[in-house]
Amino acid sequence: MRVEPRSNASSLDVLGRDGVFLYHKIFRVMIVMEQYYNKEWSYMGILSYIKQEIRVVRERDPAIKSNMEVFLYPSFKAILCYRVAHKLYLKKHYFFARWVSQRAVRKTGIEIHPGATIGKGLFIDHGSGVIIGETAELGDNVTLYQGVTLGGTGKEKGKRHPTLGDNVMVSAGAKVLGSFKIGENSKIGAGSVVLKEVPPNCTVVGVPGRIVKMGDQKIPRMDLDQVHLPDPISNDIRELQADNIRLHKRIREMEKRMRCMKAQDIEILDADSGSTGTSGKADASK
Repeated sequence: MRVEPRSNASSLDVLGRDGVFLYHKIFRVMIVMEQYYNKEWSYMGILSYIKQEIRVVRERDPAIKSNMEVFLYPSFKAILCYRVAHKLYLKKHYFFARWVSQRAVRKTGIEIHPGATIGKGLFIDHGSGVIIGETAELGDNVTLYQGVTLGGTGKEKGKRHPTLGDNVMVSAGAKVLGSFKIGENSKIGAGSVVLKEVPPNCTVVGVPGRIVKMGDQKIPRMDLDQVHLPDPISNDIRELQADNIRLHKRIREMEKRMRCMKAQDIEILDADSGSTGTSGKADASK
């Protein structure tokens, strides 16, 4: 049965005056969702979803100036299409699920497999090149940046993609590969390649990823700093430089001691030769 939009001024106030126009543009998506979703994803469900997305984007993106801009965000379109595709996937309509998913990829550059499990409050900033695999699981309030890959490491069956806990932040270009868990409130630094499990409240950087901070109580949902992270490689280089300086000092001290020892040996030899020379003269005179 076709669903007709109902007038609800209080619900549309959050969208602004021009919100009605864009709202009717996504009305076709609502019809699909009415057919495949339960009651919570009905007409009012889509409104609550839009309000939630507006709150998430405003909370984590300082560049947004108005609520209407949310409709232009690729993450909003990609996640909305994912919700439809995921429901189709659960009902075993695999072809149509992939069709919805691939249309979203062409429009947004974000590839979310319909089989992935994603919690509330996912925010994908910029989004170009983001890939989320079939068996990936994302908790609530996860933040991903452009170029992030949540992928597998081979052709094994079953669970082969990572699980991200609540409030995890994965920075630009990071790759999380394999079936393991990234603990709650953890940060993955830009360009890192994570290949093993990460405990909660940790910061991981490098290739391969190394835990450089553990027990940090800051929540990445609010603390989205991708720059001021520890650099284990530079720390190792500084330690090697300090060790090199210490070794040079010790070598110079040893060289000084050896020169002193050589000088003492020469003096002893000279003294011995002088004493033997005088004793030989004395014997000759006798």
